[in-house]
Amino acid sequence: MTAFHPVLNELMKAGSLHVSQVDAIQEEHLAQGKSVRTIALEQEYISETDYLEALATVLDTEVVDLAATLHLPDLGQLVPASMARMHEIAPVRSKDDILVFAVADWPSPAATDDIAFVLSRRVEYVVAPRKQITDRILKLYGEESESIRELLSVLDTDLQHAGDLIHLKDTPALEDIEHAANATPVIRFVNLVLYQAVKDRASDIHFEPFEHEFKIRYRVDGVLYEMAPPPKNLALPIISRVKVISGLDIAESRLPQDGRIQLNIAGRSIDFRVSTLPTQFGESVVLRVLDRTNVQLDIHRIGFPEDIQTSFLEDIHKPNGIVIVTGPTGSGKTTTLYAALQQINRVENKILTAEDPVEYDVEGIIQLPIRENIGLTFASALRSFLRQDPDIIMVGEIRDRDTAQISVQASLTGHLVFSTLHTNDAAGAITRLIDMNVEPYLIASTLEAVMAQRLIRTICPACKTAYQPDDETLQLLELSREQVGTQPFYRGAGCEACSHSGYSGRRALFEYLRINDALRQAIIEKQPTLTIRNKAIELGMRTLREDGIRCILDGLTTVEEVVQYT
Repeated sequence: MTAFHPVLNELMKAGSLHVSQVDAIQEEHLAQGKSVRTIALEQEYISETDYLEALATVLDTEVVDLAATLHLPDLGQLVPASMARMHEIAPVRSKDDILVFAVADWPSPAATDDIAFVLSRRVEYVVAPRKQITDRILKLYGEESESIRELLSVLDTDLQHAGDLIHLKDTPALEDIEHAANATPVIRFVNLVLYQAVKDRASDIHFEPFEHEFKIRYRVDGVLYEMAPPPKNLALPIISRVKVISGLDIAESRLPQDGRIQLNIAGRSIDFRVSTLPTQFGESVVLRVLDRTNVQLDIHRIGFPEDIQTSFLEDIHKPNGIVIVTGPTGSGKTTTLYAALQQINRVENKILTAEDPVEYDVEGIIQLPIRENIGLTFASALRSFLRQDPDIIMVGEIRDRDTAQISVQASLTGHLVFSTLHTNDAAGAITRLIDMNVEPYLIASTLEAVMAQRLIRTICPACKTAYQPDDETLQLLELSREQVGTQPFYRGAGCEACSHSGYSGRRALFEYLRINDALRQAIIEKQPTLTIRNKAIELGMRTLREDGIRCILDGLTTVEEVVQYT
């Protein structure tokens, strides 16, 4: 029997939901990372009152009306604002060593342990509507007041109390590092950094120790921004804290390590992929933020132009062949492939993926993380896959001749193969495969399509401004004044909403090369990349630059972004 979320079980027992609705909620919860509460209310299966009553039963507590409950401002002193906002909990009352919080959703055991540990109190819950909880948090703490800079000033006082736990020696004992990593001010600081990153839509968080400073930077929409730096002596405790919560060995600082953190932040399921690298002045740590609620794995919402979407859908439904997505690191290749797999993820299809690492867990797909240190490479995984009776295979990346050869063999034996390559454009993927010593006639007979893509920043809608491009700008894009006419171009003036960058969010540019008979002949003849590219353009392929110009004329992005990335 399927194990359902405890609140869903209670709602089923009460007759508020039937099994098919619970199945649908659970499926979307696992696929997209949304909370079951959000899905059930969005789909209007139940009312918030129904959900709160079921939650109160599961937690063995009561539903309270916070609007009629006494507001105690002193509670704001006991609980850090970052913790209240991160876990969406409102302190209601305090008695002896017990703190009572109001919640609108299921509090994870990890969050409860974290709260109890940081506050050194026992934690109990009552249940209240979400609006009342956010209002109470606002009443207690005001607007988003606890910034990184403000927390750093409070840290100085906290550090005095933490004493030697933070001021570690040059070669500290393992016990001292563990104490420092579990010091309350360090836990609070790391929690706030993670919360702020999710709130600011960061894709990566960088912790970087240098000789005289310790930097923390966020990457938002592809650009790095530096935060107010914490004191240099906090580098080891903060990095050790990140390693502790990601399950890494804090005693090992000489070798790179990889780990993962899974957290619920403000009601959203967030995965952090953690990578450490030993450097001259300590370990550099990078966290890739994987917000499943923020990622579109629906192929119809990826942003394909209509003609490319139609062709891509036809190609991914073919019974065999190879479909390659190409582009630099961070260009959205994996998201495109996941969207394709999601589209063809049916009961009748056996889908296997080999990834380094697995970025998103997809229900119904068997996903294998590559571990080269123990000999589990893409090539060896592919060999094993072919003995598992698959219909569709995804190889995270074709890196070498072996992987390329086995991908071709898999395609020839009736499998559909998806993969990625690092090349500058779609035509370059063909030359890259030939460079890997794959026979041109095999490429010609198995390759169905190559998609090249780039991610560009989109203009902030709040400060979008029109202007008339000058001749120099048009020349840069190889456009004539006649082609553009009086069509305005746009840029962002910079405002509070976009942190004065002029940009908000990103979209992809696409170049889709479909292999037809004319191109197959060019591949067999080992024609150079430029010839294949020109032939594809003759046959109707739109280049990345042309797709970028379309986005400029539609007012979606700027000339600078298109020129930089195409």
